[in-house]
Amino acid sequence: MAEGEHTALLKEGVQAWNSWRRECSDVRPDLHGADLRHADLIGANLSEANLCHANLGGADLSYASLNEAQLCGADLRRAHLRGARLSGADLRGAKRGETDLSYADLLGADLREADLREADLREADLGTADLTRLLNSIPS
Repeated sequence: MAEGEHTALLKEGVQAWNSWRRECSDVRPDLHGADLRHADLIGANLSEANLCHANLGGADLSYASLNEAQLCGADLRRAHLRGARLSGADLRGAKRGETDLSYADLLGADLREADLREADLREADLGTADLTRLLNSIPS
């Protein structure tokens, strides 16, 4: 399945997408650069997907599975990731202004170069997340 076909399938809805993911569990979805602004992706299985440079601004990814997903350079501004599973996800350089990450699982996520000043991190699990540059950039 070509990259554009993955985007088209996802836009058919979460039920069709998750069904396809169960049938083709060995496929790593390529959604690189996809325009998914304001998409309803609640509960979508996006584990191991390549979402680098995707526009997810305003999208609702609440309770979605994004474990091991590649989100480097993705636009997550005003996105809703409440309760999302982002264990091991690569979020380097992602734009996260006003992002709802409350109750999200960010265990082992790569948050280097993260600007989380406007992100909602209430009850988020940041255990073992890589916050190196974030912590080094806090003024003394």
